[in-house]
Amino acid sequence: MKLTKDQIKHVAKLANLPLSLKEENKYFDQLSKILGYVEQLSQINTLEVEPTFNTSGQSNVMREDKITTSLSQEEALFNAPQKKYSRSACFDSVKRAGEVGMFATKGAFEEKT
Repeated sequence: MKLTKDQIKHVAKLANLPLSLKEENKYFDQLSKILGYVEQLSQINTLEVEPTFNTSGQSNVMREDKITTSLSQEEALFNAPQKKYSRSACFDSVKRAGEVGMFATKGAFEEKT
């Protein structure tokens, strides 16, 4: 495939990149070389080559999926420095019957005001 300068300008416009004449020439040269390499690769006969999906030969090793005993919610939250309890997405600091306990952490995102 032969690349044209108009194609470089078109791609730059699609990417909203203003390019100087020097940059257009630079990217034209670089992309022309890349397309030349791709053209060389496309000429290689790969019909007899086995597809490679995993070069290491290893496969995933998974543990048996079985039910085991674990901590209750109360035990898991026992040493947590901060806890929140909620019936819904609104948090209260006092636990009431039927509420779900959660670990309380600092916010990960800044709030925009």
